[in-house]
Amino acid sequence: MDWKIFGTAFITLFLAELGDKTQLAVITMTSSTESKVSVFLGAATALVAVTLLGVLLGGVLSQYIPTEWLQRIVAVAFIVIGVLMLAGKL
Repeated sequence: MDWKIFGTAFITLFLAELGDKTQLAVITMTSSTESKVSVFLGAATALVAVTLLGVLLGGVLSQYIPTEWLQRIVAVAFIVIGVLMLAGKL
């Protein structure tokens, strides 16, 4: 295992998820139930599944699209999502 890559992925995802819509949704769900473990396990499983999809999709796409172009595509996607959020469309 490449611990440097592991650490980078962990820190990046951890910081990106702090205070985002997912965390706020989990806070809301937790406040309305006594089954906090169920909320944690459901949310953790969902994050693992979404991350797995990202890894698999990234692995496939990187075989056909150069890394530099993938980074550009993702950057544009982030900008588009941000603009849509500001416009109230997401």
